[in-house]
Amino acid sequence: MTKIVIVGSKGRMGQMLLACAARQSDLQVVGQIDQGDDLAAVIGGADAVIDFSLHDATPAVAKLCAAHVKALVIGTTGHTAPEKSAIANCQSQIPIVWSANYSTGVNTLFWLTRKAAEILGPGFDLEVVEMHHRLKKDAPSGTATTLAEILAAVRHQQLKEVIRHGRQGLTGERTSAEIGMHALRGGDVVGDHTVIFAANGERVELTHKASSRETFANGALLAAKWAVGKAPGLYDMQDVLGLK
Repeated sequence: MTKIVIVGSKGRMGQMLLACAARQSDLQVVGQIDQGDDLAAVIGGADAVIDFSLHDATPAVAKLCAAHVKALVIGTTGHTAPEKSAIANCQSQIPIVWSANYSTGVNTLFWLTRKAAEILGPGFDLEVVEMHHRLKKDAPSGTATTLAEILAAVRHQQLKEVIRHGRQGLTGERTSAEIGMHALRGGDVVGDHTVIFAANGERVELTHKASSRETFANGALLAAKWAVGKAPGLYDMQDVLGLK
């Protein structure tokens, strides 16, 4: 039995995590934490903490998990550079699963994107398009950023030097080096991601569309069970699914 604490329990993902955990006999939720609650009061009874709160809350959650030697699964996105650094500093003390997306399908998309980029080579222009619900606060999504990072890594590029967020006005011809990024917002879209490889005469598109947050919740719960007992370090969903 894996005992977990859910941080951000009143949010959309928090509520879905609770619902999915209730259907798994090998999981027990020992704490539901949201704004104003004290994680320190319940963390002692947990094996792992799943954080789907807000990006600026995650460093404190990570620090507390490190102090109590509890595995951590991070589902927040949009972290600043100092926040990322503070979280990463805890990896020497505890196992941390930190993924832009916990869906099995999306992680398959990550794997396929890398393989397609390797096979198709530099002759294809690269574009990433994502769409989410109108209430999402950060853009582009963490998943879209990860896709772009994969593309840049295959081409041995620094993403910050080649990424192009949308286009407007007289932009000039598209360069072969740039990676386009486009964030769409509207309605109640759970999450759509498409990677486009475009060349003269042909185009390859890889698309994943999520219709329920349940896939993300089940993936995060799987990650929590997997992380318990692992050596300290920084992992992602590719590690959990054995795709590396």
